[in-house]
Amino acid sequence: MDSNHQSNYKLNKTEKKFLRKQTKARHTLLRHEGIETVSYATQILVVANGGLGNGVSRNQLLPVLKKSGQVDALLMPPNKPYSFVRYKTIEESKKAYVTLNGKEIVDDLRQKIILYLNFVEKAQWKDLGLQALPPGLVVVEESISSEDEKMLLESVKWTEDIDDQNFQKSLKHRRVKHFGYEFHYENNNVDKDKPLPGGLPDICDGILEKWLKEGFIRHKPDQLTVNQYEPGHGIPAHIDTHSAFEDEIVSLSLGSEIVMDFKHPDGVTVPVMLPRRSLLVMTGESRYLWTHGITPRKFDTVQASKSHKSGIITSDVGDLTLNRRGIRTSFTFRKVRQTPCNCSYPLVCDSQMKEPSPSFPESDKEASQLEQEYVHRVYDEIAGHFSSTRHTPWPHVVEFLKALPSGSLVADIGCGNGKYLGINKELYMIGCDHSQNLVDICRERQFQAVVCDALAVPVRGGSCDACLSIAVIHHFATAERRVAALQELVRLLRPGGKALIYVWAMEQEYNKKKSKYLRENRVNQGKKEEINDDTSEQELLVEQTPDVGNQDSASSVPSISDFQKGGCNSRKATDSKLPVHTNRTAFHSQDLLVPWHLKGNPGKDKPVEPLDPGTQDPSPVFHRYYHVFREGELEAACQSLSHVSILQSYYDQGNWCVILEKV
Repeated sequence: MDSNHQSNYKLNKTEKKFLRKQTKARHTLLRHEGIETVSYATQILVVANGGLGNGVSRNQLLPVLKKSGQVDALLMPPNKPYSFVRYKTIEESKKAYVTLNGKEIVDDLRQKIILYLNFVEKAQWKDLGLQALPPGLVVVEESISSEDEKMLLESVKWTEDIDDQNFQKSLKHRRVKHFGYEFHYENNNVDKDKPLPGGLPDICDGILEKWLKEGFIRHKPDQLTVNQYEPGHGIPAHIDTHSAFEDEIVSLSLGSEIVMDFKHPDGVTVPVMLPRRSLLVMTGESRYLWTHGITPRKFDTVQASKSHKSGIITSDVGDLTLNRRGIRTSFTFRKVRQTPCNCSYPLVCDSQMKEPSPSFPESDKEASQLEQEYVHRVYDEIAGHFSSTRHTPWPHVVEFLKALPSGSLVADIGCGNGKYLGINKELYMIGCDHSQNLVDICRERQFQAVVCDALAVPVRGGSCDACLSIAVIHHFATAERRVAALQELVRLLRPGGKALIYVWAMEQEYNKKKSKYLRENRVNQGKKEEINDDTSEQELLVEQTPDVGNQDSASSVPSISDFQKGGCNSRKATDSKLPVHTNRTAFHSQDLLVPWHLKGNPGKDKPVEPLDPGTQDPSPVFHRYYHVFREGELEAACQSLSHVSILQSYYDQGNWCVILEKV
């Protein structure tokens, strides 16, 4: 083969690869975003990979596009990996299509990105609509001078001193110091009878007096938390505990600006820019009902126009770009509450809640009572709503069922609404669940299902060819009960029979990839799915946890011997209260309560009514107990069983999964 022919062959191969990539980009845009491309030239191009969502800023992309002609508009939707460019003429658009397709650029993280362009008739994206600041939220720009900022930053000594009761606490994603009173992350509160010596730093007195005089604040705070955030760090969405602090909470941003996300219980998210030296004031609804948090990332989506400094990041896609984060230090001032909270939001107020949060169980009896109250009773109450959010079976579960021989007898232990009972018509499947209402739904769908306890299934031992346990074992409150539930699965299997087991994973970010549970942190309209997508967009989650830090970071993965000795509780059996998890955030405790907000109290077949965003009386909140598994924990529990061989162990969208065989 001569060199010319070889060169042509390589060129053809390159062209084929490019065409495949371009076609894939076109199909992805249509499938995931509903953006339909056209085969003829237009003035508008969609630029795949050239979006804010994958680290490409307006300042990077616009000069590249301008090389092909006059750009009328560059539209960059927030958090999307694509953008739209409209040229002055079709000729210029065609030139961009030819010269920029397959072009390699470097994003703000110095990573190489290849652009793929396609023609479209019109630019389209999901408009977020007009938004307003949460009621009671105020952002005061330039609340202090640059000289005061410098003095405040220099006053914080981050060098650890064990003799100083205000010394730094190292949390997972930030450094923190407390003054006046220490905030205890294990119970999300302060000890009102144990103030820290020295009170607030003297340097704060003059600043607080100035804010009082100018009307920015109404009360002089007596508690201060100083947090330092590196680029890429954040804080989970939370509501400061009602019973701990008074109505007014203020936070001063120093060193760098930041975008803070405020979320209403109905799912509406309002991103708010907090400029350097600005003061954030939260009172009323914004303090008591909306969660606030900072997404861990190195860039924020911000307004490109210089005139826009603080307030809402609008959905004007013609005025959005990326802003690199710097090191930010926040001074958050609060006044410790001395009397119970009597706010207008009793359903999310720990002072007004009828039931106190349960403690971690110390015995099998307490564990059983916890499960009865915070698992069985809850699923009976929410059965209709829960079933309405469970639609599409998970691919790996379907794959397992499809691979079983025709005529196999399969038991689905904890079958819920029977989603998997009809997957393979060639199997004989029976479901069981503790919830009578969920079993009734299965029967209405003509599935065979019975009510029973997963620790004592009324099926003869050794009679099943396969078993399913999908999102069930994590509801048992002690290690012994979790192992007993696994042993019951093995009892049901014949020799050579297989079981597929799924449990929620502590690690919701694995191999540098976020799970679906973390990614879907906004309200969407499509079908939503479970296992570890349990807080679907039809749910309403309001939390009472400011930030539980890394309270369990010291706990290690249990060994097989730990399970055999029966000593593998993830927490010590103390009187510690179970924390309440914050929707769509990473887990910070292995044992916790996950809220489910019941909307409209639908029956089994009644549609779910949307929540009125204007209401101040959210629907009932139910809390479900979960034990989320660390890497290796489920596998170790299975290995502690007798007559079992593990065929496969894997991670699937925020879940640890095992396929075992009875030997």
